Amino acid sequence: MFMHMSFTVAVAGASGYAGGEALRLLLAHPEARIGALTAHANAGSRLGEHHPHLFALADRVLEPTTADVLGGHDVVVLGLPHGASGEIAAQLPDGVLVLDLGADHRLTDAAAWGHFYGGAHAGSWPYGLPELLHAGETTAAAQRETLAGATRVAVPGCNVTAVTLGLQPGIAAGVLEPLDLVAVLANGYSGAGKSLKPHLLAAEGLGAAQAYGVGGVHRHIPEIEQNLRVAGAADVSISFTPTLVPMARGILATATARLAPGVDPRDVRAAWEAAYADEPFVRLLPAAGDGLSRWPTTAATLGANTALVQVGVDERAGRVVTVTALDNLVKGTAGAAVQSLNLALGLPETLGLTTNGIAP
Repeated sequence: MFMHMSFTVAVAGASGYAGGEALRLLLAHPEARIGALTAHANAGSRLGEHHPHLFALADRVLEPTTADVLGGHDVVVLGLPHGASGEIAAQLPDGVLVLDLGADHRLTDAAAWGHFYGGAHAGSWPYGLPELLHAGETTAAAQRETLAGATRVAVPGCNVTAVTLGLQPGIAAGVLEPLDLVAVLANGYSGAGKSLKPHLLAAEGLGAAQAYGVGGVHRHIPEIEQNLRVAGAADVSISFTPTLVPMARGILATATARLAPGVDPRDVRAAWEAAYADEPFVRLLPAAGDGLSRWPTTAATLGANTALVQVGVDERAGRVVTVTALDNLVKGTAGAAVQSLNLALGLPETLGLTTNGIAP
């Protein structure tokens, strides 16, 4: 049992995909009361013009994104472009729980921020991936302790979550070499936001797959490296290539690593079993040979705060292969925010979140 603790929440960037998904989840949260909704270019319009599926809020008028409008709430969700959250967050009271869906406060290394994003580093906040393993851990107890009572939370990048969940058990257990990592992802178009760009139009994207952020330039790379160092890697080297495929939502991340010297391939799976046995939102799919073995699909995670993980060993190549599927807007963004919000406020971590996907 827990004591009811209703809270008011404002959402900045409510007209975007991430802000809209946060609102969809918060509407199902039994303790959330939706306060101000703000936007930049779309200020003055009604939310229903941008998210017609959010019937309960369709008539709400979007206000300008200012500290005055956002202030006075218990919780503020910032669904703003990268580089825009730092300034507005600095103006909000210390006692307000602020969850940043953008990248401004994820990186602890100011030099890495400058290299991949440019501009001034806004500083780092507690990291909103409750399942993040710390070195030597088999469960993510330390990360949850970091989030308990936090008033500022940096929500992870969606690609980062998928790759981290796939690789971190093997890093923490010492069964993977953290150098020569390779990750190739299939990504739904909603991850690119609502910007009107030619390559994001249906005429360009339907029936096509296109790589982007190729050659070590994608902004999620330093965040993945940071997480794997937290999990125990002394150094990390990763080749990371995302690919847009014609689906609205979802990430399917295939990440591979060299098997550490002396590790018996038959013992590899045990690290993933230990890490995720009691996780409410990360499910390790059954092993081969039990009649139920299968590999993750994005379709099984749509609308859910669930990540599906599978692991295997390519003995000829001497590599471990992990495949992780999740909904980039839920477990990859807004669901992680609500999960972290629950921990920060002392509520049950699963409150307002579902593990059941939508099919077909």
